[in-house]
Amino acid sequence: MPTSDVEGKDWSLERFERVKPNTVTDIGPGEGTYARLFRPAHHGIWWTAIEIHKPYIAKYKLKNTKARTDGYDEIHVEDVRESEPHLFHRDLVIAGDVLEHMPREDAVQLLERIVEGPADAHGASNILISLPIVNYPQGEIGGNKHEAHMHHWDADDMDAVLASLGGRVESMRGHTLGCWWWSRRA
Repeated sequence: MPTSDVEGKDWSLERFERVKPNTVTDIGPGEGTYARLFRPAHHGIWWTAIEIHKPYIAKYKLKNTKARTDGYDEIHVEDVRESEPHLFHRDLVIAGDVLEHMPREDAVQLLERIVEGPADAHGASNILISLPIVNYPQGEIGGNKHEAHMHHWDADDMDAVLASLGGRVESMRGHTLGCWWWSRRA
């Protein structure tokens, strides 16, 4: 679904407010949950979205306009696994309820790419991850084949993947979702 469970959002917002990023890339924003939640807490942020399903952009009014300023300044319609590395050179990259929509090995490679960044600079300073930690089968929704869940993540597995990236990791395990905040600073 292009939406997310509310579990972990307060926890995520606390970390967001602590870091106060100036640049954010939101992978698979769906209905724009994180921009709507975080943008009012800290203005002046440049928000980039990478959305694979173009109809969501109009359906959920993701683009910033004069009338609506809780959306995205820049939107790339593409599969994030093929995105240019510079899109991850941000203060924060959000992978909110998106990594379960790809095979595990693709998700791990994506996280590694996000951390590495372009050749002339490091990747993301912080990464926020949210995903189901319970078995949550899901297929195509509303004609969007990308909504299918391809991998069921175990919270311990995500802990191990993020530990392998170095940096510092904080996590929150709820009843349905797990949330992780990875930071380059140890």
